[in-house]
Amino acid sequence: MEFTVLTINPGSTSTKVAVYQGYTLLFEEEVRHLKEELQSFERVIDQLSFRKKVVEHVLLTHHFTFEKLDAIVGRGGLLHPMSGGTYRINEQMIQDLADAVCGEHASNLGALIAQDLSESLGHLPAFIVDPVVVDEMQPIARITGHKNYERKSIFHALNHKATARKIAAKLDKKYEESRFIVAHLGGGISVAAHLNGKVVDVNNALDGEGPFSPERSGSLPLGSFLSACFSEEVSKSDLYKQIVGQGGMISYLDTNDMRVVLKMIASGNAYAELIFQAMAYQIAKEIGSYATVLQGNIDAIILTGGLARSEQFMHEIEKNISWIAPVAIEPGEDELEALNGGVQRVLAGLEKEKIYQ
Repeated sequence: MEFTVLTINPGSTSTKVAVYQGYTLLFEEEVRHLKEELQSFERVIDQLSFRKKVVEHVLLTHHFTFEKLDAIVGRGGLLHPMSGGTYRINEQMIQDLADAVCGEHASNLGALIAQDLSESLGHLPAFIVDPVVVDEMQPIARITGHKNYERKSIFHALNHKATARKIAAKLDKKYEESRFIVAHLGGGISVAAHLNGKVVDVNNALDGEGPFSPERSGSLPLGSFLSACFSEEVSKSDLYKQIVGQGGMISYLDTNDMRVVLKMIASGNAYAELIFQAMAYQIAKEIGSYATVLQGNIDAIILTGGLARSEQFMHEIEKNISWIAPVAIEPGEDELEALNGGVQRVLAGLEKEKIYQ
């Protein structure tokens, strides 16, 4: 049976909306928001009514009525750590997102919009799928080297798991019976060991682990960073920008756009080529380290995300990892499709919905 599902993905500067019938896309639209439109809202939750109207307008322009829906799914936001899966939106989730107990982010609005629409439609089933706080790390992976600090699981869980399921199907296997290394390569980079449907180890892709990315520094020399922390010339805010936003490739080359970097290399810029190679080198090295987590028994290494669209960059990584396991490349990250997939599996009885506590 095919179910009709509305998917909602609020980003910092856009709202993406799509409707699926089964796994067939009926329509999709991305609405960009002007900086001036959002500046009037003091907190993310203050945008709720504005964003909900955007979703309603998209459906109206496509002459689609809410009554045709079987379910609604929103992008999962910053919540307490949870295992992967599809979660029914409940009051505890709504309260935690409204209070921003784990942080403010536009993705927090996904569940809030879905729940608002659900209530207006007679409590239509409403869900989130694989938010960034999915935490399935094995205990040994949490140890850092000092008892005051513990590694955290924050990564591109939605795309990781959706892509891993896709590759498992191509290999005629179940995701829950597969062994993958997945590298999401975008503005942030996360590399994870997937063991029988669980992400047992992954770098914190947000604030300071793993390879550097187009705009994040990844792991830094702690001694040098500690000295910078006590410099009167640099504020805490400035230091955080060095980690997220102004770190990585943009700090070296003043751009976070791989297309620009490739043009720089083509014009003979040797320094740009060095940074390009260094990012690929660090990603390959990270993948190599996760091969030890799976003891070298790996069904595939999966490269996904926006940077996977660059054949030149993929070649630079592949030449250092292809000896470990077969490499599968799945460019881009279709988050709306992934959200729909999670709900379709639950509605079809292939998976059980989970409860957030």
